[in-house]
Amino acid sequence: MNERFVKHATFVIERMYAASPERVYQAWSDPVAKAKWYSKPDIFEFRVGGREYSSGGPPEGPVFTFDAIYQELVPEQRIVYTYTLDSDGTRISVSITTVELIQMEGGTKLIFTEQGAFFDGHDTPEVREHGTNIMLDTLGKVLEGEA
Repeated sequence: MNERFVKHATFVIERMYAASPERVYQAWSDPVAKAKWYSKPDIFEFRVGGREYSSGGPPEGPVFTFDAIYQELVPEQRIVYTYTLDSDGTRISVSITTVELIQMEGGTKLIFTEQGAFFDGHDTPEVREHGTNIMLDTLGKVLEGEA
């Protein structure tokens, strides 16, 4: 039997976007806008208690399944959701994520905080943080009209 273990970790990523908090919030809250920088959701219910679900991956790679429930939404200010991530049907992590949007001169400061439990070495906080950095960079490109 393989050794079972859980690695707990928290990471925080900050970004400045030259867009209003309303525009950044809209990029998270509208399924068409979100699909430009994140995976296209199969289910998208952007409301407290609502679900976001997507499943897919590269043709030759594993199928990743993201299954989230929105816990708190404060328009133009805060998004909080919990989610599970599976790889080919194996649960690899459970997380709580907080996205804070702070109006600043010239745009919006986004603070992304993820607190996760990563299971049995299938995923690591370092890999997740790296992927989240790429995701937030892509969001920035979309907000700037480059993507």
